[in-house]
Amino acid sequence: MKLVAITSCPTGIAHSQMAAENIETTAREQGHDIQVEVQGAMGAENELTADDIDDADAVIIAADTAVNQDRFDHKPVVEGTVKDGVNDAEGLIEDAVQLAEGGETGTVEASDRDAGSETGDGAGTAAENEETTSARETDTDADTKQLGGDPSKGLFARLRRLFS
Repeated sequence: MKLVAITSCPTGIAHSQMAAENIETTAREQGHDIQVEVQGAMGAENELTADDIDDADAVIIAADTAVNQDRFDHKPVVEGTVKDGVNDAEGLIEDAVQLAEGGETGTVEASDRDAGSETGDGAGTAAENEETTSARETDTDADTKQLGGDPSKGLFARLRRLFS
């Protein structure tokens, strides 16, 4: 399947690049043909051409900024965050393939596929519930413990010594 993707974050220095690389690598491993445009503060890299978009079966947008979608009006679009591109490229690609195979057009939020698991309906295995409880207990413990290293060696302590 032929896919195109856009990744974009406000600075465009690292996260959009990481998302682009992960989406591209994952798509190629799954046997898809993909072109990825990276948008950031410095402009666009690997800009998608009209031919790239016309040939594509689906579009993936992993962005933390507004991306102009006018050029994708006639295509199925899966929209997620840069974090989705970095951590869940498989999910974004899976959604895009399903939309394309279903012949659908329009935009679908990537988070829609996880909506059932985030509603707190009590579903889930005992192991998942135990992990959640364990994570909450760890967070509570972290609130009472000092995070980081020695406070006397921190930036504020050094600045205080410097200016006093």
